[in-house]
Amino acid sequence: MSTPPSKSNMAIASIFIIFLALQFLSITEAQSSICRNSCGDLPIQYPFGIDDGCGSPYYRHILVCTGGQLQLRTPSGRYPVRNLSYIDPHILVTDPLMWNCLDGDNFRPTRPFSLDTSTHFTLSHENDYLFFNCSETDVLVEPKPMFCERFPDQCDSTCDSSSYLCRHMPECPSALRSSSCCSYYPKATESLRLMLKHCASYTSVYWRNLGSTPAFDQAPEYGIRVDFDIPVTTRCLQCQDIAKGGGTCGFDAETQDFLCLCDQGNSTTYCNGTATAVSVAGAFGIGAGVWYLRKLRAKAPVTHGVQTNENRLF
Repeated sequence: MSTPPSKSNMAIASIFIIFLALQFLSITEAQSSICRNSCGDLPIQYPFGIDDGCGSPYYRHILVCTGGQLQLRTPSGRYPVRNLSYIDPHILVTDPLMWNCLDGDNFRPTRPFSLDTSTHFTLSHENDYLFFNCSETDVLVEPKPMFCERFPDQCDSTCDSSSYLCRHMPECPSALRSSSCCSYYPKATESLRLMLKHCASYTSVYWRNLGSTPAFDQAPEYGIRVDFDIPVTTRCLQCQDIAKGGGTCGFDAETQDFLCLCDQGNSTTYCNGTATAVSVAGAFGIGAGVWYLRKLRAKAPVTHGVQTNENRLF
């Protein structure tokens, strides 16, 4: 004769089912939430994400959306993002502490812009840096000879006082009246920091592509261009394939393993066929728990229709 199940076993089974149900609901909620695809008027696409688990883990917590303003986080601070391009992969940011036309000859304290070298970001070579009122006893400030245009590596130790941008300040050619200017491209954050020890301030000028004839295809604008890589993986391409469900590339926030984020669930491959593997497994677990609970109830002793607080399960 089989032994009737104890009240403790039935209570444990009930708690187990409730736990599975809560886990299943939390998974379903996470799966049904869609990664935000914009911040203000800037599109957010792979490899970026402003919600944890979206995009590539290489750029996790790099972009922040606050009040509709997209910001880039670096070791030197947060910087407003002015433009974001995926065709020519780059981010254009502004630094409020850099010199601008309104400052004129009044230079405010600033800080050197820096990037985390462990990320897939690099400072673009399309940036030019202008330094103002540098100490000529500590910094080599002199006009660069003509051959430097053909052999720039042989002239990278001087700050060019006759640069085109110093003679034609973008947007405000007459902003500087009594201050000196020279152009220098720092190859590392440390060299930029050293320059600022001996110069009053600096600014960055980005050469924007106009898409016109080659001779007039760029225009200088204030800003910092930061180039980035787009990691291309087979799994992400399959996940984004419309024929396979058109999912969103993401990752597990705990393990950082790849996940294909779909409307009905997450998958390790693509949406069609295996997209709901996580949710199906959760549903199966709950179903198994309910089956086990019913089996226990079938073996439970009869209480003549009276159900007290001692044997109530829910």
